[in-house]
Amino acid sequence: MSSNYVKRFGGRWVSLVSHRPFSTSSSIQKDPSHQSFKSLNLFSAINQALHIALESDPRAYVFGEDVSFGGVFRCTTGLADRFGKSRVFNTPLCEQGIIGFGIGLAAMGNRAIAEIQFADYIYPAFDQIVNEAAKFRYRSGNQFNCGGLTIRAPYGAVGHGGHYHSQSPEAFFCHVPGIKVVIPRSPRQAKGLLLSCIRDPNPIVFFEPKWLYRLAVEEVPHDEYMLPLSEAEVIRQGSDITLVGWGAQLSIMEQACLDAEKEGISCELIDLKTLIPWDKETVEASVKKTGRLLISHEAPVTGGFGAEISASIVERCFSRLEAPVARVCGLDTPFPLVFEPFYMPNKNKILNAIKSTVDY
Repeated sequence: MSSNYVKRFGGRWVSLVSHRPFSTSSSIQKDPSHQSFKSLNLFSAINQALHIALESDPRAYVFGEDVSFGGVFRCTTGLADRFGKSRVFNTPLCEQGIIGFGIGLAAMGNRAIAEIQFADYIYPAFDQIVNEAAKFRYRSGNQFNCGGLTIRAPYGAVGHGGHYHSQSPEAFFCHVPGIKVVIPRSPRQAKGLLLSCIRDPNPIVFFEPKWLYRLAVEEVPHDEYMLPLSEAEVIRQGSDITLVGWGAQLSIMEQACLDAEKEGISCELIDLKTLIPWDKETVEASVKKTGRLLISHEAPVTGGFGAEISASIVERCFSRLEAPVARVCGLDTPFPLVFEPFYMPNKNKILNAIKSTVDY
């Protein structure tokens, strides 16, 4: 994608084996509750995390289409000026080449942070991610790995993106053993989760909800911190129904929870955060308490990751369920432009599903 896209859309937004030890997602550094905070939007929090990653590790590199001047969404602004064009650099418009290069860079013991300009264009790199990065460690019997690879990609609805700039492809990668899939819901989550991904010993696909780049604002710890991967978070306690989602959908679901509360329905809301490997235990414990489950995501309903959650919970909680598992998702169509409001799983659709499930 060329820089011309910025002009059209920008104004619309108010030795081969490394013996170096990798820090794991469980090593949480610098408790954020004891830090100073600053109000940041999501893209600024991502930018801050990338600054920290490059500052703290001289073997970290950021690369992708147009990243040297900041990228379409300005997430990499200032990085090339601060760290030089040998560590933050543009690549050809070739997603397969970007990820292939990142795999090699990571295999040599570096932190490769690759940006795919839009998640919709990650498909040309699908073979490199699925058949190379995900299997690198397994096929070599753990003699080699590309665990230092993090793939960043803006995903999901943007309000005017249509079928080439609004897709949610997370379910494709959740089917692949050997990689992790992480999606933050807010600026504070984005910074801490991205730093954990960069330092995790496995290749990770990190999807960033582009809708929230400038809309989501939160108090974010100024210094370095990491949030654990594969740990869901109960962000709202409830007793009548469990809601599970990720990314930008969490704010929509929370609005539905508030409206449901006015009608006497108590909703428990869970942010999955890491889709693979996902936190079954937290969701299971919640559903055993409430007896009901609703899952919502922007991706089409058929084959979406909500289906995996539904199947797993039915297997684990069948005797406790008081209603069928509900899914409020995108439609089984290409992502539309003028009909986006009909496609999206909005607050009213979720509220109706909550009431139907509770009244079952």
